[in-house]
Amino acid sequence: MRRVSLSPQELSENNVLLFLRQPRTIARILAGLFSLIIFASLVTDGYQNLTTSSQLRCVLNDNWVACSYAITAGVLAFLQSSLFLVFDAYDIIIISHKVKSVILSLDLTFSIIWSCVWFVGFCFLANQWNRSAHHYLLGSSSASASIAFAFFSIPCWVYLGYRALRGLWAERPISYKQSLDEGTVALTTLSSVTTTSIPNSMEYHSPIEGRRASSTPTEGRRASSTPTDGRRASSTPTEGRRASSTPT
Repeated sequence: MRRVSLSPQELSENNVLLFLRQPRTIARILAGLFSLIIFASLVTDGYQNLTTSSQLRCVLNDNWVACSYAITAGVLAFLQSSLFLVFDAYDIIIISHKVKSVILSLDLTFSIIWSCVWFVGFCFLANQWNRSAHHYLLGSSSASASIAFAFFSIPCWVYLGYRALRGLWAERPISYKQSLDEGTVALTTLSSVTTTSIPNSMEYHSPIEGRRASSTPTEGRRASSTPTDGRRASSTPTEGRRASSTPT
């Protein structure tokens, strides 16, 4: 078999790696991973018994509500993270803007809900752990892990809600007034471009100016029609005639 070796540049151009590098994908994976750690740690070591009794008790102040709350929230948050991770993977295939808007609206709603759920859960679990009268040997690490990762889940869900809000803002429909304003701006820019592209060297000359230009060589005519000096010189030989007509 021929072994095909891929360069790091070809691997970076792979769609899977590009998808995994997105900040929303990283936040989604972390949120699901934290939820998995919370409910898995409490399911395995969250219920212990005392040496004097065989009855299982919750390590968080023997409060079944605290353990049930953390386990239920962790399972549901993990399932939702996995579901919306699939939606994120097929986001390019989804063409309809309505479907995208619905998915983003659900993502924003659940992100806000889970941010509040994990904030309440962190406060509740930390309070119950501080009030615990019995500290079990095997359950202390599980309780600490569930409290810590409940706190780490809060910024993840807040960031996912922020990303969903930005996506909804980008997918918002364009109003009629906004499209009309954009069309007006486009028309004004087009008209300004066409008016500036016409050359200004084309000048219009009225026929009156031409007539004036052709009818004003008066100086040459006046100069040619006024040879008065020659006529006066030829028409005044009176002295010679008078002299010849008076014989002595």
